[in-house]
Amino acid sequence: MTRLSREQLLIAAEKFQKTYVLLKASVDKTTDFDAEKKYTADELEPYDALSDRFIRIVEISIKFFRTYEYYLQAEQSQSFRHGLHQMEKLGLISNIDIWLDMRDIRNKIVHDYVPEKIATLMQSNEN
Repeated sequence: MTRLSREQLLIAAEKFQKTYVLLKASVDKTTDFDAEKKYTADELEPYDALSDRFIRIVEISIKFFRTYEYYLQAEQSQSFRHGLHQMEKLGLISNIDIWLDMRDIRNKIVHDYVPEKIATLMQSNEN
């Protein structure tokens, strides 16, 4: 592959790593969300950070997958699902359904952010 595509892959991997570290820090700082509790703005901050970092890790991961696929094959999949199949074949992901759920949760957070709804979504996706 060209030097440029290798550099792009390294940049994408570095962005993923940095984003993952931030997400993990947010996960480690939050506790289960209680939909019955009246949270203050300060108490909601860790959940807001977690939501934002979750959105970013999903987006950065998808960009990394596309960059990696292009690096290997000089083309990208035409659909998200096909790209996930490619990543599964390459051993980068273990379960396509988890990634489809993650993208669905990401879309719901972006388009309909309410902490109570996110807690419910996360619980329903665990079952």
